Amino acid sequence: MTSSSVSKTLANCDLAQLEQHLLLLLARLAYREGDFVLSSGQRSSYYINGKLVTLDPEGALCVGRLMRSRLPEDTAAVAGLTLGADPIVSAVTVVSAYEQQPLPGLIVRKEAKGHGTRAYIEGPTLEKGAKVVVLEDVVTTGQSAMKAVTRLRDAGYTVERVVSLVDRQQGGGEFYQERGLAFDALFTIPDIQAIARKQDA
Repeated sequence: MTSSSVSKTLANCDLAQLEQHLLLLLARLAYREGDFVLSSGQRSSYYINGKLVTLDPEGALCVGRLMRSRLPEDTAAVAGLTLGADPIVSAVTVVSAYEQQPLPGLIVRKEAKGHGTRAYIEGPTLEKGAKVVVLEDVVTTGQSAMKAVTRLRDAGYTVERVVSLVDRQQGGGEFYQERGLAFDALFTIPDIQAIARKQDA
């Protein structure tokens, strides 16, 4: 099957098939075992580089469709902290346009822009109170996406949910729950490890 025919299939297949394909991509492209230091400062025997999938054409299409399917109906926009969430936010906005339910995307800077408007948030200005869902690639402690939540709330938006591509199951979900946020992840680390180790066997 050619790359173009695979992409056409992914654009029209059901979500269960899409999940299986994305899981295979994560196991093959993003998952590595070794000795790593995470952005949280913790050491880990494995690493997930989500950008190797979210910046892959097939991966972006899968992520866009699956993330879009997890959003509440009253979602006004999607947002995420740069850099990991950037391709995810873009994928969801493009898919939402194809589904004729367009959602704008917002990118939250880690530091305020040093020139011009000096803004923390890039993207269209929404009405005060607009419901924004924060997207993330990999959640460990939950701190990264929480920075985006805080900036968006400070801007006057309502943020009640975080949706992640992968949950490392190292406290992020509990962290969000303690702060009144709903949390949803497409996959957990055991999901990916099971496929990755089967492929290596």
